[in-house]
Amino acid sequence: MNKTEVNSNGSESAEIARRYFLGKCTGISLGAMALGVLDAEAARAFSRRSGGKRDNASGDQVFGRGDLPHFTPRAKNVIFLTQSGGPSQIELYDHKPGLEKWAGKELPASVRQGQRLTTMTAKQKQLIMPARTSFKQYGQSGATIGEWLPHLSKVVDEICFIKSMVTDQINHAPAMTKMMTGHHLPGRPSLGGWTSYGIGSENENLPEFIVLISKMKRSSDQPLFDHYWGSGFLPSQYQGVKLRNAKEPVLYLRDPDAMPRHVRRSMLNGIRDLNTMRHQQTGDPEIETRIKQYEMAWRMQSSIPDLNDLSDEPESTFELYGPDSRRPGSYAANCILARRLIERDVRFVQLFHPDWDHHSRLSSWCTARCRDTDQASAALVIDLKQRGLLDDTLVVWGGEFGRSVVGQGAWNSPDGGRDHHPRCFTMWLAGGGVKPGVTHGATDEFSYNAVVDPVQVRDLHATIQHLLGIDHRLFTHRFQGLDYRLTGVEQANVIEAILR
Repeated sequence: MNKTEVNSNGSESAEIARRYFLGKCTGISLGAMALGVLDAEAARAFSRRSGGKRDNASGDQVFGRGDLPHFTPRAKNVIFLTQSGGPSQIELYDHKPGLEKWAGKELPASVRQGQRLTTMTAKQKQLIMPARTSFKQYGQSGATIGEWLPHLSKVVDEICFIKSMVTDQINHAPAMTKMMTGHHLPGRPSLGGWTSYGIGSENENLPEFIVLISKMKRSSDQPLFDHYWGSGFLPSQYQGVKLRNAKEPVLYLRDPDAMPRHVRRSMLNGIRDLNTMRHQQTGDPEIETRIKQYEMAWRMQSSIPDLNDLSDEPESTFELYGPDSRRPGSYAANCILARRLIERDVRFVQLFHPDWDHHSRLSSWCTARCRDTDQASAALVIDLKQRGLLDDTLVVWGGEFGRSVVGQGAWNSPDGGRDHHPRCFTMWLAGGGVKPGVTHGATDEFSYNAVVDPVQVRDLHATIQHLLGIDHRLFTHRFQGLDYRLTGVEQANVIEAILR
């Protein structure tokens, strides 16, 4: 009890923890103190998240996640089809026929407006490369779609295109971090983590937030970092659970060989009791998270194998999603899994498909990514609608930024590509309370600047939370003395024009 150690500046510091001293040496029940502090903090946190709703009879505040959402949601679930690397809006969505007359000419300074370029193109002449594709109008909405997306062109009347997305990050990691967490530096909770924390899930046998990453036919040198689906400063139970593209989607979920189920259950009960005792002593919320994760793992032992077994899917499903849907781990197969997860009431499903970073050979590499994703993305919208799930499932498609109108390398060569471009890019949404068959926002004649109804990343986040019944201004979490929210401290606006 009296053992001390001398630190680097020569002073003595007690080796025992302060919480141990209070709990054991002074007779004070630290567990009671911790729970009291936690209860008080929970009260303050709920007051911020819900606006401090009170019971009409007693006037006491009513706490708990059950008091969210703040208002009637239009969407119950979200599927975020994340295209990592920056798909080219110029080839896929943002038709600019006038670029032909600018082919090979330098981008006017009045258009660039001194905007930052990456080191990959800052020293080359800014020569314009027109779209490598042709465009047509489709559906009653007359949406323009590039020829590399033949399947998406069939569902444009179900889709809302946002052509004026804007970000302030020009490199992949900070731009994707901002798209996923609302801030360009790691450490904040992800969009899915906030959703899990706020409104949870109706399925107790599967995690509230699940992540699926495409198994590529060729290796990709673009990393996908865990913080893209992390919980940040929220308890770790709210982070996304990544399902592996392997025989065992979740490691260590299967019981060890020769261990009967009742023995496993008895062991888990013992671990739970020990963790509960420790939690009573320390009040550490991570211990409570660990207890819940053990119990979730137990339930997932039966739910995950059933989820991954596609043998009960009819032949028509694979025909709808395309031949690649039979390849485990493919984007198409993951789209089927996403629909199956929504059927099981999983709240937030996020797919990541990398390798959209086309600095060269745009015509061959971008078409390959379109072949990976076009049919399956369109099929997911069709499938959800056929099953009556689209109305309350929000589907989001997009990457972290777009591509520049300036060619990287020789603009007129088959090897030409496009550099990163944050000042305008296209995303689309479907279902979940969004108006179908509309286009929101517009860019200038060069697809270089958003000039009509610019949409910041924080505006998109505010809109997604709004569709889930969450007021982004009230939904906060206190960390290190600050009240954080997904949309940050700058003004964020729900995109009212795209809501039904």
